[in-house]
Amino acid sequence: MTNNLENSIGTFGKKWNQAEKLKWFEQQTIKRSYQNEVISKIIQLSANFDIVEYGALPVDEKRYPLFALKSKHWRSDKKTVLVTGGVHGYETSGVQGALRFLENEALTKANNHNPTYGELFNLIVVPCVSPWGYETINRWNPKAIDPNRSFYANSSAEESANLMTFISSINTEIIVHIDLHETTDTDNTVFRPALSARDAIEQKNWNIPDGFYLVGDTLNPQEHFQRAIIKAVEKVTHIAPADESGKLIGVPLAQFGVINYAAKALGLCSGLTDAKFVTTTEVYPDSPKSDAENCILAQVAAIKGALDFIISNANHIAQ
Repeated sequence: MTNNLENSIGTFGKKWNQAEKLKWFEQQTIKRSYQNEVISKIIQLSANFDIVEYGALPVDEKRYPLFALKSKHWRSDKKTVLVTGGVHGYETSGVQGALRFLENEALTKANNHNPTYGELFNLIVVPCVSPWGYETINRWNPKAIDPNRSFYANSSAEESANLMTFISSINTEIIVHIDLHETTDTDNTVFRPALSARDAIEQKNWNIPDGFYLVGDTLNPQEHFQRAIIKAVEKVTHIAPADESGKLIGVPLAQFGVINYAAKALGLCSGLTDAKFVTTTEVYPDSPKSDAENCILAQVAAIKGALDFIISNANHIAQ
């Protein structure tokens, strides 16, 4: 999003109207290629996964088709896992982490003898929910709507509405949903000032956590599940410590590296299903202790940690 939006669009203290949202949209520019960085990788996975085009964004339907990848050998007796990335298009490692998991891990046999994740689970991976946001490096969609606050009935965010319709059409019970995100420095320098301008509500900045953390569901926290993911990820990257108030992004810690949000009430993607095990990952790409590749590896480790937990606790979960 363009810097200093609170000064360049609208009137201080008044919510943006449609003309001002359109002005914001017209200021956005293409900064990278969805075709080259995402679609091309999806196509390369077609030998091992079914590719489903479940819609397209009306801002440019040819440029922004929406894709999911599914296990080729779908079986009703296997548990179904959903992985989503790029709900906020500017959060790069979520998109690339979802793709990397499919490329390198989903069908690879551990130690050449263990079943693969693809053999044990039905996999649904939606690597880039918001492709316009990916190309323009935006949290919002073309209507200046946050897709990750828009997972509710009759959603006005096409990204969210299309995904909800697609998941509903599969008609299967999803046991795990992992939603891949980032928390960046621009959350304070760009997004929160823009949100303040759009809604005419003061937005207080928070301390950006230096490291990886998880956001669980307040009504379904699944502490052991979250802890297993943290343990898997800390082998790859550092876990964010709480700030001096014992919080992350203004929310009290539930446990080391984990906070909880009311997923469904807030319209979050993590509240999309009724999965028993749900989490949202957050990496910090601006950390001096990390880089883009490390963030991608952390996302992959989180997915694997979640699935390994389900495998290890299969008998208990089935009861």
